[in-house]
Amino acid sequence: MSTENEGTAVPPAPSAPPVPVETPAASAQSAAPEGGAPTAQLPAVPPSAPGAPEQTPAYASMGAEAPGAHGHAPGAPVSAAEAGWPPPPPAIPSYADGGGSGAGGWGSSYEQPAPKPKNGRGGLVAAILVAALVAGGVGGGIGYSLAKNNDNSTDSTTVSAPSGSGDVKRASGTVANVAARALPSTVTIEAESSSGSGGTGTGFVFDTQGHILTNNHVVAEAVDGGKLTATFPNGKKYDAEVVGHAQGYDVAVIKLKNAPSDLKPLTLGDSDAVAVGDSTIAIGAPFGLSNTVTTGIISAKNRPVASSDGSASSKASYMSALQTDASINPGNSGGPLLDAQGAVIGINSAIQSSSSGGLGGTSQSGSIGLGFAIPINQAKHVAQQLIKTGKPVYPVIGASVSLEDGTGGAKITEQGASGSAAVTSGGPADKAGLKPGDVITKLDDQVIDSGPTLIGEIWTHQPGDVVKLTYTRDGKTHTAEVTLGQRDGDS
Repeated sequence: MSTENEGTAVPPAPSAPPVPVETPAASAQSAAPEGGAPTAQLPAVPPSAPGAPEQTPAYASMGAEAPGAHGHAPGAPVSAAEAGWPPPPPAIPSYADGGGSGAGGWGSSYEQPAPKPKNGRGGLVAAILVAALVAGGVGGGIGYSLAKNNDNSTDSTTVSAPSGSGDVKRASGTVANVAARALPSTVTIEAESSSGSGGTGTGFVFDTQGHILTNNHVVAEAVDGGKLTATFPNGKKYDAEVVGHAQGYDVAVIKLKNAPSDLKPLTLGDSDAVAVGDSTIAIGAPFGLSNTVTTGIISAKNRPVASSDGSASSKASYMSALQTDASINPGNSGGPLLDAQGAVIGINSAIQSSSSGGLGGTSQSGSIGLGFAIPINQAKHVAQQLIKTGKPVYPVIGASVSLEDGTGGAKITEQGASGSAAVTSGGPADKAGLKPGDVITKLDDQVIDSGPTLIGEIWTHQPGDVVKLTYTRDGKTHTAEVTLGQRDGDS
């Protein structure tokens, strides 16, 4: 969430992961609220949102298949043996910006705009905005004139700066300096499907070969025969292609065609070393407004976030996210979250919203100071894997866990999909002695309060890593060391 998504209420922490917001819908060219801002249309409210049809409990598969996927009946348990990730989205969450699958990216998804009425409300709002701008210009002109007249009077106490005093020098640690250095290496991404729908998001230069790092949901529209472009702040626009994408991690790598030889990759920081309270700088194209810079702080770490675009076919993305109060909106998805020195510490992917309403009564919503970024240490590893093989690799424990809240942890289900075993025979969990009904409450020192939290934490590791799981069985607490297994690809 991937992003920027919309709609459902935030579950009380820490029992459930925050819910990212959906992407606003809009025409890529139109700025009027009802004609569509240059952002994407918000995906439909997920099935768990208020007023949506009731759905059966969902299961997350740590190396298992989601219920209802690949022809399974809805509500059927997940098979650890069949598919592993991706599990179905939790009952509550939805995507960060409504990126892929027709929902656009954190930026803005768009469709062919409908004809606008000559006297519609959209035109009225646009006229009001233009009038406000004109009035502001007139006011500024009058103010300058009065000030100048006062400067020429003997009673003036105004001191004017000498003309030609030179450019203002800004220290290296200022936001302005960091932004000036980072902006030339960020791009606004436009993804369009073969049917003409698409979205807008953000990305940044990953290496000198022309690879750009972004969110999966930003480029999802262009994966199968679509069109992809990346535009730099200087106006130079390049066609691009998807090198690899990981829906579970919500990470994608694209490559510029005929990339320039003077690309300057952004410096990657250490997201593990980030502390709550550290300053943050976000760069992106909120609501289509490219090259926008906002600031804030890290307001939390290791925040479990599950996001999807809310569609029936959507598979969830999971992250143990960096939370920031820097203003992030639809269109920021895939953009860099920087520290005070200008190093990338995360990829902006999702936001939480308290409202489904927006300007002019549309379904757009924006930042309320709860944004979520994929830690760069994880994203860097995923990107390198995608560049190398074109496919993501996921660590797994080989067990299906429930995505329902209120289980007191990540509960291993009694049965997998189609009656298969919930714990894969010979898999990591089986070798460690875990059984259906066990409730995992910790991974190393990290508290696990739900299935999505466990998934996000496991995915911060690599296959082959040894982790310590704390779990309860029949009211007693046990621990076990588990060597994480591996699954290749999203399907």
